[in-house]
Formats: sequence, C-alpha cells, structure tokens
Amino acid sequence: MTNLTASQSLSEERKTPSDVQVQFEARKPIIDPTLGIPVNVKKVGTPQHRLVTIGDSITHGFQSGAIFNTRLSYPAIIAREMGWNQLRYPTYDSPGDGLPLNLESLARNLQQQFGDNINFSEFVSAVLFLRKYLDAIEDYWERGEGSLLPIQREINHNLSVYGWDLRNTLSRNADICIEVIRNSSSRDDFFQQIVDNHNDRAAIRVLNSARDTNAKALTPLQAAAVLGAEGTEETEGIETLIVFIGANNALGSILTFNVVWSDTGYDDMTVNDKYTVWRPIHFKAELDLVVAEVRRIRARHVIIGTVPHVTIVPFARGVDNKVTQGSRYFPYYTLPWIEDEDFDPDKHPHLTEDEARAIDSAIDKYNEYITDAVRQARTEGRDWYLLETCGLLDRLASRRYLEDPTARPSWWEEVGGEYELPPELKALSPVPNSRFFISGPNGRTQGGLFSMDGIHPTTIGYGILTQEIINIMQLAGIKFYENDGQTERTGDIKVDFRRLIAEDTLISQPPRNLANILDIIGELDKRFNIGGLLLRRNY
Repeated sequence: MTNLTASQSLSEERKTPSDVQVQFEARKPIIDPTLGIPVNVKKVGTPQHRLVTIGDSITHGFQSGAIFNTRLSYPAIIAREMGWNQLRYPTYDSPGDGLPLNLESLARNLQQQFGDNINFSEFVSAVLFLRKYLDAIEDYWERGEGSLLPIQREINHNLSVYGWDLRNTLSRNADICIEVIRNSSSRDDFFQQIVDNHNDRAAIRVLNSARDTNAKALTPLQAAAVLGAEGTEETEGIETLIVFIGANNALGSILTFNVVWSDTGYDDMTVNDKYTVWRPIHFKAELDLVVAEVRRIRARHVIIGTVPHVTIVPFARGVDNKVTQGSRYFPYYTLPWIEDEDFDPDKHPHLTEDEARAIDSAIDKYNEYITDAVRQARTEGRDWYLLETCGLLDRLASRRYLEDPTARPSWWEEVGGEYELPPELKALSPVPNSRFFISGPNGRTQGGLFSMDGIHPTTIGYGILTQEIINIMQLAGIKFYENDGQTERTGDIKVDFRRLIAEDTLISQPPRNLANILDIIGELDKRFNIGGLLLRRNY
C-alpha cells in the first residue's frame, strides 16, 4: 500500500489523527485463515458446547432495522449444518416482530392496509396507521409482556448484542442494562414512538442468564469463560469460539454521517457514545484487553473476524460521478433515497470522499492488529483462525469495485477477484448484489445481499458469511453431522442455499411497496429534509 502524497497536510485538513495512516489502496485481504502457521491440536473427546459466539449485530442476527429472526442468525445456520440442535439463543417475538423496528414487517403491514402504492391522498391515513402501529410495539416492550425479565437458567451460546463495541463486550452485563432501564424516564410519548432503551432490552434477553454461582451478572466474555470451564481436564468446554466484534467502533460515522474521532474517555461507556470512529491506538488498547480475555477461555478452536469497511454498506449512497480516475470513492455519501440531482451538501447529511477514505484507513489498521493477534496466538500453538470478513465484503462491493474495474486494487485478482456467489444465488433474477434493496409490484428489482436497513445482511447474505466460516471450521477438522446428530457428513460442507432462499422472505416474497415507500420518503426529504431531522433526533 502506498501512502497518499502530502498525507500530513491532508490529515490536518480533515482533522484526521496522526495515527490514522491514510492510504490510497485498501489493505490486502488475507486468504489463508492459518496465516501460514501450522498448529497441531490435541483433540480428546467432544466438547459439550460445540459453538459459542461473541459479537455485535451481525452475529446477533439483526436485519431490516431489528433483531427478530434469530433462528436464522449465522450461528444458528452453522449449528443446523452441524446437526447440533442444542444452540441456545434469545428470541424477540412481539406485535411488531422484533426490536427496535422491523422495517420488513412494517412494509408488509402498510401493504396490507393500503395496497402496493400509497397515494399522497392517503398520506394522513398512513401516518395515523404508522403511529398506532409503533405505539403497539412501544407499549409491548416498555409496559407489556416484553418489559418482563426473561426466565432462563442456562447461559446462551450466542452471546452477541447489536450495537455493542469492544468496550461494551468487555464491561457491560445484564444488571447494568436493567439499571439503565429502571433509571430512565420512559413515557408513552405521542410523537416519539421508538422503544426507549431498546438496545438494553435486547441485551437483557441475551445475558440475563449469564451469571456466576453468586448470581453476579457476567459480560459476554466472562459468560463464554464459564461455558469453556464446563469441560474436563482433557476436553475443552467449547469446541469453536467465534469472536466477531469491532464494527461499531466505526459504524457510528455512517449512521450519523459525522466523523468524531475517539479521544479522552474512549474506554468509558458513560461518555464514549459521542465518538463515531475509534482512533487505531484506542482500538488496539481495547482489542488487547479483549484478546487477553479470549485467551483465558477454554475453547479448542477460535475464529476471529476482521472489521468490514463500513463505507461499503448501501445505507451510505455514493452521489455524483467519481472525480479521480481509479478512485474507489464517490465525492459524497448520503442517505440512500437522495438522488444525485437532488443532493445538496449544504442541506443533506453526508460524508466526503476524504472522510470515507480516512475511516476505511483506520479500519485497515484495526484489521492489522486483529491479524497480529491471530498470528501471535498461532505462533504459541493456539488453534486460532482469521475470518477475512473485510475482504469478503470488498469482493462483493458492487458500486465500489464490480462496476468500476479502474478502482480495483492491485491485489484484486491475487485474492480471487469478484466473489463467486453460490449457484443457487446466481440463478436468481436479478442476481443478488450489494446495492440498496428495492422491490415493487413485480418483485425485487435490485440488491438482495443487504436487508432493508442497508447495513445488515439478508438471510442469504448471512448464508454467504456462514459458508466462509464453515470452510474454516472444516480446515480445523471440525466434524459436521446430519440432522440426527450422529451420522457424520463427508466431503465439503455446503450451506443449503435453496432452503435459505425459501426462508428469506425478502427474496422469496419481497414486499411489493418498497419502491413506492422510498419515492414518498425521497419526496418528503426534498421538501422537509427529514433525513437530517431524523438523524439529529435519534443519534
């Protein structure tokens, strides 16, 4: 990778910290999960807990603005392919089907009420319907059945919580979340209908059963350590531990279209929400603490994921033509419903090309640190593997690389070029890609790998990630079984994408009104700048 010329003056102009080494080309992905370091693992017996996961929204199973269908999270899909039906994970059944707001469920309810198109003459009726719909969800979670503490004795195997960063994973537990809710001034506000403290409510369902013998609440890492200790002297308690965390140390920049580099208090949960991107030195300090705790967990195999480039997700839409030939960036990034001809940098929330490059350069540094941690562990004889999620997403990036060959990095062909989709997905029409999801009366018209929120995968998108993890698990010698849990599967284990397509309702039964809804939002944004208002209100 080559540094940009005059990078120091550019950093000063962008207010980019000195430890962010701005690069013209993205970091080269690692294609060998072992980093070329052989490790011989002593395998005695079968660990009681075949799979435990620690992470954020991606591992939790978040999609279309909500955590809801956790039976189709990637850990659940892996467990199904393993023939292991004992995976424990939280559920979020509710009137609106999840927390905080399931956009797919909302779209289908609007379709049922108003048909495939909402006319502007029906706008007031639609707003009143929306308020009633959101009120029912809010009442359920804040005052109804959803507000009750879950009753569960055993620790979950999926210990991931959407929205959590490295510090949350190190320090946050169910009792902290319970206390936050008890101390909040939650009320049935007529206008503000999003569930208060929704993240804490979701986390409680993950972690309320994670307690020691004295009923002391545990963090996800501490809970995994307890599961790891439930083995014998020779057999670990956990067979495979997946740790995939860190995206939320940069994702806030995209959600708010505002770059605020971490500073004093980056490790303090009471103040660090004001930061949207962690400086690499701060990320490393937090990562080192996470790695130290992972080392204490008795897991036979550990898989650690790299952080994806958050500027690739279609929630941040590149506008205007690329100014620099061969650049991977657009001049501006803004909300997905704002068309090029309507975009006004003085009006609309946005990131600049320089800001996007600085964020991605910081993430590249994060991933160097993650790679170093895996390398050090393997050098010591630990069976750790690198899950190259950053490279995976890069190779699926439609507008960044696939539609602009001049922007592809020098290592593009060396790592395999464009990601080869499974044949079942290539047979779909249109073929799924990383563009923003849109569908109308005739079905899906674009996208398919990202759900309706433009940040999290669809079920088939999760299936692609699942396949990459299964490939690593097979490399580690982990056994997979049929549904009976006893008949061993042989050969390469392939995710059942036909089944996932049928289970992915955005693909098999896409809402017929999404294009219409986006048109309405876009028209309102032209008149009232609702995107900027929403971001200022919610972040």
